[in-house]
Amino acid sequence: MPDGPPAPRPDKAYYVTTPIYYVNDAPHIGHAYTTVAGDVLTRWHRQRGEDVWYLTGTDEHGQKVLQAADAGGVTPQEWTDRLVEGEWKPVLETIDVANDDFIRTTEQRHTERVRDFWQTLHDAGQVYEGSYEGPYCVACEEFKLPGELLDGEGDHAGQKLCPIHGRPVEMLSEKNYFFRLSDFGDKLLAFYEANPTFVQPESARNEVLSFVRSGLQDLSITRSTFNWGIPVPWDDAHVLYVWIDALLNYATAAGYGTDPERFARLWPADVHLVGKDILRFHAVIWPAMLMAAGLEPPRKVFANGWLLVGGEKMSKTKLTGIPPRQITDVFGSDAFRYYFLRAIPFGQDGSFSWEDMSARYKAELADQLGNLASRLTSMVGRYRDGRLPEKADEPVLAEAAATAVATAEEAIDRIDLQGAILAAMDYVRVVNNYVTDNAPWQVAKDESRAADLDRILYSTAEALRVVAVLLNPVMPKACRTLWSSLGAEAALGPISGARVQDAGTWGQLPGGATVTKSEPLFPRIEETPTG
Repeated sequence: MPDGPPAPRPDKAYYVTTPIYYVNDAPHIGHAYTTVAGDVLTRWHRQRGEDVWYLTGTDEHGQKVLQAADAGGVTPQEWTDRLVEGEWKPVLETIDVANDDFIRTTEQRHTERVRDFWQTLHDAGQVYEGSYEGPYCVACEEFKLPGELLDGEGDHAGQKLCPIHGRPVEMLSEKNYFFRLSDFGDKLLAFYEANPTFVQPESARNEVLSFVRSGLQDLSITRSTFNWGIPVPWDDAHVLYVWIDALLNYATAAGYGTDPERFARLWPADVHLVGKDILRFHAVIWPAMLMAAGLEPPRKVFANGWLLVGGEKMSKTKLTGIPPRQITDVFGSDAFRYYFLRAIPFGQDGSFSWEDMSARYKAELADQLGNLASRLTSMVGRYRDGRLPEKADEPVLAEAAATAVATAEEAIDRIDLQGAILAAMDYVRVVNNYVTDNAPWQVAKDESRAADLDRILYSTAEALRVVAVLLNPVMPKACRTLWSSLGAEAALGPISGARVQDAGTWGQLPGGATVTKSEPLFPRIEETPTG
């Protein structure tokens, strides 16, 4: 194991993954939250000009899917096909996600490589036959430790409950195959020490360290009481446990076992984004599996918090899941993307309410950014016939722009998505204050101050160019519109080619560019739902 994090490779793509989502039901905004976070992160790196690969997908095996399919009166494959094509793939368009790949764990490119992986570990003595007896939560698809369970009350009195779902666990007794996870405790601790940012945020790292230091138990990796899963290659009476099938998607999608060049370009993954409830699978079991196979673990596992509704985690089980379209139909995809990453520090729990979203939409997007863009384009049209004045220096805005870009860039490298957005929006406030203080509508009344007016108009437009680049990974539709209305599309090319690290270099908009007034970037919302 190396003594520290590996040096950057020039041929290595920046590879980011979401969890692959369980398809026992349709997606809600909790799933969309993580997916948008990964999309903003990868769009930002693309805006730097980097080679980037973004993976998402669906987890389609296991007992929970089988039960959902049985309840729906269809086969598990029919159930997953219907949900993936009708719900999970369409939601990516709803929230404007630019993923590079979408993997399904029922695809042959995945299932065959999973069988190969576990056959290799079995042949190497990493897998043995044994018996398991203990609690299992079907909703989590996870074997639970007795100390984790809650005592049931009321209708569940006398039963043990899953601490996440509040449902009674099942007591399983099966003859299974086990992975020698207990052999990897010291190796994992050494890896965590050599790679102190492997698990983030710090609270998640502390949880993982505590769990591993308390001692690891061998992991049951097969099930024999149902058959909806990948058959065990050496014993067709068993199927592979859904988690040790699903985790391998990150490698199989990257070309493990099929495309050595692709795998070399993508692996190891740079960031696995996961919900904190599945942290142990990704930060303990997954790297141990990879170590057992002689493969390099991912570089970072980042656990985001839960979205809360009424103080509880958003959940399909508890019927508190809100479909993303219910929000985007009102506010649009840009505001959806902005709100969740702006309002909640990434890595912490956060509450959603319609009232808070509506208030932020009006105060921050419509009144601050949207109104600034509208005022600037209107004034250039009114006072300069839609032609941007010649370049002008404005040290206050130029220095603030450089600071905003540097602050946002540093935040992104920490995966502090809220910090990057706040850096951009703080700059929007600086520009608004500049316009208010300089009052170009008053300056325009004095013909002797034409040069002052030109300076104010150019500087405001140039500042908005900076804002458009900084916020493009977050709100791509609005920023493309803003970019075009500033004349930057015609003069500088598509916004996708504007490098975010260079955005703070002052004076990129050319004098004489055609400035046009567009439709409002963030239209007035007449009425919003409550609840």
